[in-house]
Amino acid sequence: MVAVTATAPRAAAEADAPSEAPRSLARHFDNAGISNDSAPEAADLDGSGRSLSAQALEAAGWSPGQRLTLHRTGTDWPRTRPGDPDNVVADGQPVSVAGRGDALTFLVTGTGGDATGSGRIGYADGTSSEYTLTAPDWDSGPLSTKAVDLPYSNSPGGTRDSKVRLYARTVPVDPERALAYVELPSVPGGTARMHVFSLGLRAPQERWSGTWSASTSGYAATGPWEDQTLRLVVHTSVGGPAARVRLDNTFAGQPVRIGRATIAVRDEGAKAAAAPVPLMFSGRSQTRIPAGGQALSDPLRFDVPADTDLLVSLHLPEPVTAAPVHTAATGTNYRTEPGAGDHTGTPGAAAFTGTIGTWPFLTGIDVLGGQGSIVALGDSITDGTGSTPGANRRWPDVLATRLLNQSAVPRYGVLNQGISANRVVTDRYDGDGVSTDTGGVSAQNRLDRDVLAQTGARTVVVFEGINDVRWGAGPEEVIAGLRNIAERSRGYGLRVIAATIAPCKGWSDCDEQVDRRRQEVNAFIRGNSGPGELFDGMFDFDAALRDPGDPARLLPEYDSGDHLHPGDAGLRAVAESIDLELLVPEDGYPRDRGPEPVPRP
Repeated sequence: MVAVTATAPRAAAEADAPSEAPRSLARHFDNAGISNDSAPEAADLDGSGRSLSAQALEAAGWSPGQRLTLHRTGTDWPRTRPGDPDNVVADGQPVSVAGRGDALTFLVTGTGGDATGSGRIGYADGTSSEYTLTAPDWDSGPLSTKAVDLPYSNSPGGTRDSKVRLYARTVPVDPERALAYVELPSVPGGTARMHVFSLGLRAPQERWSGTWSASTSGYAATGPWEDQTLRLVVHTSVGGPAARVRLDNTFAGQPVRIGRATIAVRDEGAKAAAAPVPLMFSGRSQTRIPAGGQALSDPLRFDVPADTDLLVSLHLPEPVTAAPVHTAATGTNYRTEPGAGDHTGTPGAAAFTGTIGTWPFLTGIDVLGGQGSIVALGDSITDGTGSTPGANRRWPDVLATRLLNQSAVPRYGVLNQGISANRVVTDRYDGDGVSTDTGGVSAQNRLDRDVLAQTGARTVVVFEGINDVRWGAGPEEVIAGLRNIAERSRGYGLRVIAATIAPCKGWSDCDEQVDRRRQEVNAFIRGNSGPGELFDGMFDFDAALRDPGDPARLLPEYDSGDHLHPGDAGLRAVAESIDLELLVPEDGYPRDRGPEPVPRP
């Protein structure tokens, strides 16, 4: 579980002046934590002579001064030489931070155990809010929530062959007010120390909406792919006059180079309706994504139609033997043959002779304008298992169509963050290396990346738990996980809707004990939803799908045939049971800040 909490940013109190004048983070650096392999004695991160390897960091793409984007936040890895101070041991130091944003992201690690402390965010209007942050221990912290892990550390006696971790941890700030400074956490006395290497302010996203997304569900063996082009098919929810694309190198141990990328409206198969349009990254046609990092393309003038298919093409000039993927439960993507070269700009389909069953690297597409996004956090039922492949009949797809065809509430984008086999409580994939399991890390451990960092997120619908109760988790464990998700999401100003767990009698392991656990979780959801409750609202998907004559079973006409996953009719029933008014946060539409210029072609 990620331990990050904050007071509601909008309820800030009048601030006391910091004890010293805020200054840049680098000017607070008081610890040398990075050494060359040839001179390990030059740094001492943990107080016992051990340090991070500059060579291992370089191999991961974390070189001095490297721009790192994590959780949609731009940060900079320290531009220091091995052996020089490169981090600060957090103890309430005031760091200058200017501008507006919706979150602060810290690049941290703990030594001597998990390091937890409280700090303060100061605003330019003289108010402040408190936050609590935990930096997991670099030796024993969870791999499932790491930003990057390194295969070894340095010590006075040479290298030590055991993984060490660095973490990106995010806390919310009030997007309506400019920041002036942040006081780093004060960690109570003990052996644990929190090391802060970098921090960044995440830019506000009120002018952008997410139209499509997918969660990284694992790190899978591929191809290998080399000097070939992937053509990935996605289906939009809302449209807009400009677009940008997000690529992730989640869970990776090494960087990946994207030689070129394009976007196009799809005709059919791998064929584009018109010449694909190049995407740029900081003004360049190629980008190198560090291990664990993201790449956000520059805004592009490109008319994105609502409710239509797009093609995103990626040229991979160098060998790729493993990649962060989302298993495409309902779609088909395309590839050229190895050595075929760059076909990202090719409109036709002839070069794309192969298919792949995953979405590698691609995790999001944003459009300019709109009213924000609804995030569907779920498992295989949300991911579309049981629906007609390639037909866009998942319940979030049907919900997106409903929103487009009405005017009573905002026409939100809908982002599908479902992962087949995912759980609330435990990880299916532990975040460590190449795995054949693409069930993802737990909903709690992917919340920062898959919900809180999503563009324009306004409301999250949580529809998970059946895999937990099927695999032995007690109802109290699932309830605690749902509570954690709700409280953290509310801390970021999101509206939280919980959906009851659907029945599964007839599936091989869905016995009476499983159903009792399911019913206990559902009773908790029903009893803790509404104004002033843990959940802002509740969608009773259980009631929408169950057989009235046998409530432990799906209604036969809604059953895909396996008794666990609803088919097209059942998924439509789920989407049509949703009260659209419950999706709208209390403040309704996002505050209007005026139009943003459409990027030049």
